[in-house]
Amino acid sequence: MIKIYNTVKVVTVALAVLVCVPSVYAGNKDRIGSNGGEQVKINPWARGAGYANANSASVNGIEATFLNVAGLAFTRKMDLNLSYSNYLAGSGIGIASFGYGQRIGEYSVLGAGFQSLDFGDIHKTTTDLPDDAGTYNAQYSTFYLSYARMFSNAISAGVTTKIISEGISNASASAVAFDFGIRYVAGSNEQIKFGISLKNIGGQLKFEGDGLATKTNLDDKEFTVSQRTQAVELPSILNIGITYDILISEYENSDSTGVRALHRVSPAINFMSNSFGKDQISFGVEYAYKEFVMARLGYLTEDKIADETLSTLANSGPTAGVTVALPINKTGSTLDIDYGFRASKVFSGTHTIGLRLNL
Repeated sequence: MIKIYNTVKVVTVALAVLVCVPSVYAGNKDRIGSNGGEQVKINPWARGAGYANANSASVNGIEATFLNVAGLAFTRKMDLNLSYSNYLAGSGIGIASFGYGQRIGEYSVLGAGFQSLDFGDIHKTTTDLPDDAGTYNAQYSTFYLSYARMFSNAISAGVTTKIISEGISNASASAVAFDFGIRYVAGSNEQIKFGISLKNIGGQLKFEGDGLATKTNLDDKEFTVSQRTQAVELPSILNIGITYDILISEYENSDSTGVRALHRVSPAINFMSNSFGKDQISFGVEYAYKEFVMARLGYLTEDKIADETLSTLANSGPTAGVTVALPINKTGSTLDIDYGFRASKVFSGTHTIGLRLNL
């Protein structure tokens, strides 16, 4: 049992979350499309994608840095994760992600990683060459550093600092944002998990660069005119989630693997409020056999999601995924292969595959 370490710190984190909540609710659906940094709303990890993001209260390890950083505190020793998403298959967009989590003490874990979007070669036109002026590339990336801590056997909390950058060769924008998360665990077998997280609290994106300057002639003199740009806010998000583990055929664990039941069924639900979008509710369920084989189904919904003319999501709602965790020693370390699928209204859905080393 982990004893209560520092109640004052827990209260401080909780108050910080409560203070930030009003700013998250400041937006509404009428602001859709007016924010920047849209890429920070895309889950790059296969497990959460297959769960429809419903697992914000139970996600563990480096994947927790996306949904609820408090889950990073449940890293065993070291967590290394690589993933790639074929986003809206057929669109030519790829998302590569890397994350590394390391326990630095009995109660604390550090995590770091990045996410990068590849749009491929984009056709370029100019006034002089309206048909073909070659191609260019856009760079969308997010770098982050996270810290999470167990304050007791029931409470964990964490914070993430991230740098969001997007642009092309002659114009770019960047901003710093913060995520906060708290998780509460209850039950005789820790089967009840409740989590709250706030994401993308921070600065604004404002584009600058030579691409926003044009040359003009006046009285036989050449001038360079720079265009002013308006800064845009990041999409602040509030997640509130709960997961309940149904354990079947429980048995005593004697090999440090953490397995407490032959079968586990974990229904989950998450409410998400987006300052630049509609509220969303995610439902998901995960089945695990000895924590070595896991399968997931989920559904993400929002108002008018079934209406092709009024829905604001590229995804259509259903999700699915599977994990195979291959044991590599007798202490519970595994090499995990993850796959997640999100159905979409256009193209052929989003496919995510991941490789995770969990020591």
